Amino acid sequence: MDKLAFLLRELAAEPALTQRALASRLRSSLGSVNALCAEAKEKGLLTETAASGQQLTEAGFAYLTPYRVDGAVILAAGFGSRFVPLTYERPKGLLKVNGERMIERQLRQLHEVGITDITLVVGYLKEAFEYLIDKYGVKLLYNPDYATMNNISSVYRAARLFEGRNMYLLSSDNWMRENLFHTYEPGSWYAAVHADGETREWVLHYNKKDLITSVEIGGRDADVMYGPVYLSRDFSAALLPALKEAYRTPGKEQYYWENVYLDLLAAKKAPPLSVNLQPDGVIYEFENLEELRAFDASYRDHSDSKAMALIAEVLKVPESEITGIECLKAGMTNRSFLFRVKGKAYICRIPGEGTAQLIDRKAEGECYRAIAPLHLAEELIYFNPDNGYKISVYYENARTADPDSETDLRACMAVLKKLHEAPCRVSQRFDLGERIAFYESLCLEKGEIPFLDYAEVREKMNRLLTWIHSLQRPETLSHIDPVYANFLFTGEGIRLIDWEYAGMADPLIDFAMATIYAEKDFGYAFRLLDYYGDTDVPRDKAEQLVTAYMALGGFLWALWAVYKEALGVSFGTYPLTQYRYAKEGYRRFAEREGGADTPLN
Repeated sequence: MDKLAFLLRELAAEPALTQRALASRLRSSLGSVNALCAEAKEKGLLTETAASGQQLTEAGFAYLTPYRVDGAVILAAGFGSRFVPLTYERPKGLLKVNGERMIERQLRQLHEVGITDITLVVGYLKEAFEYLIDKYGVKLLYNPDYATMNNISSVYRAARLFEGRNMYLLSSDNWMRENLFHTYEPGSWYAAVHADGETREWVLHYNKKDLITSVEIGGRDADVMYGPVYLSRDFSAALLPALKEAYRTPGKEQYYWENVYLDLLAAKKAPPLSVNLQPDGVIYEFENLEELRAFDASYRDHSDSKAMALIAEVLKVPESEITGIECLKAGMTNRSFLFRVKGKAYICRIPGEGTAQLIDRKAEGECYRAIAPLHLAEELIYFNPDNGYKISVYYENARTADPDSETDLRACMAVLKKLHEAPCRVSQRFDLGERIAFYESLCLEKGEIPFLDYAEVREKMNRLLTWIHSLQRPETLSHIDPVYANFLFTGEGIRLIDWEYAGMADPLIDFAMATIYAEKDFGYAFRLLDYYGDTDVPRDKAEQLVTAYMALGGFLWALWAVYKEALGVSFGTYPLTQYRYAKEGYRRFAEREGGADTPLN
């Protein structure tokens, strides 16, 4: 770091600063600051008068010119899982702290020092940031990798903005009590704070010149990386080639951009990076709702979250008594989180993107009512048939079925048989032909269906549908989603959860769906038939039907995933896997029909 530029920067902003104050800011001795002031005056960069104090000359401002900050990139693409359910409704950076949105506070602070060229890298709920274009003149840059990669992908997408420029690299969810930004920055730095006791943060080791020498994850009573970062054009020139290479390297999808810097540091190729140590209470990175509640009292009972308000109303408690919130692994259709009230655990389900078009919540509610006497499902506390919000009991120490355990699967199939043999009836049918046509129409509204042989495969599915329709199969209430993960082994017995798609259907469809959801092979489906026991048709006919249902189910869920991805929800290879079931299932079905390409009977 250029100490002379640092001195000039401080005096440009506050000419009346004493040398003792300058020594504190530069983290230097008083003698060193005296020497710097003398050097600046000798070079004609600084003058001093009794009336106005130490003033930069024209040459002094010219000296600072290479250090002028060109702009800022703010990373705002992530989900913020530790802040559910608040982040189900808005990105973490748009949460208010003391009445001001965190990202807006940073934008305002940047504007105060003349930095207006600001780009937000967005992903999750990207539309929520659009208003900032008009309010603060920002630009939005979309990161399509936000759901599958860490922040290395956001910096990669913004790489051109750092090339040949001096830039701040910020996180949208930081809150700074004081404005840490400046018009000029004399060298690259990473903000830091001191952590007392044990910490899992990234611990900094640095020399007497404040230059970082090594970093390790975790430590005790240490200075840690925390908050904003400033990268000079020279620093970025050294970092970006390595970052681009890491982005393209398999296995580094979960890299932070800081991991790239650490790799360079370990290889002794890292550009200089100083520690910008801040006192306690200046920088905040709120880790969860409890920390935010402790800082901003308004969050104790008024979090501005629909889900929190609902829970408080249903369980008749203030929001402050909703604790222990944890994001559960998001399902393909919904988002759910665990919470506790008065020592008891619950799960709240919030419907995901596009769910209103895909799920009939009134029919789901009818299904829960129909199966209530069987005591098969999870215990419901609240269910809203209009929007799909659901609160249910969380079973402590429960486990899901082991998909490779014969004992577990036999027990699961016994539950399924109990359902199929029960005299439960609902108005909703699960009609594969109707569902395929429906999802197909939704996909086409969003654009083309991406499978190049779609028309050919669609025709094969039509043949299967015609064959099944000709059989006029009997229908029972079927679960449609009896994958092993939906069977909970609890202290109260086995519970079959998630009844969103349930309806009247051929019960043999459940074996097909259980298999393709688990991404198992056709033999797995036939083993489930073994564990289930007798069905209403001979075994060879049952296998033939299950094979057809696996093909049709795969085709259906491939379309479902294509539509969901058009809404911005990524499912990785899931659409491909399901589409393969459609093609492979049809091939196997045709072979069972004696090798003919078209099933006839």
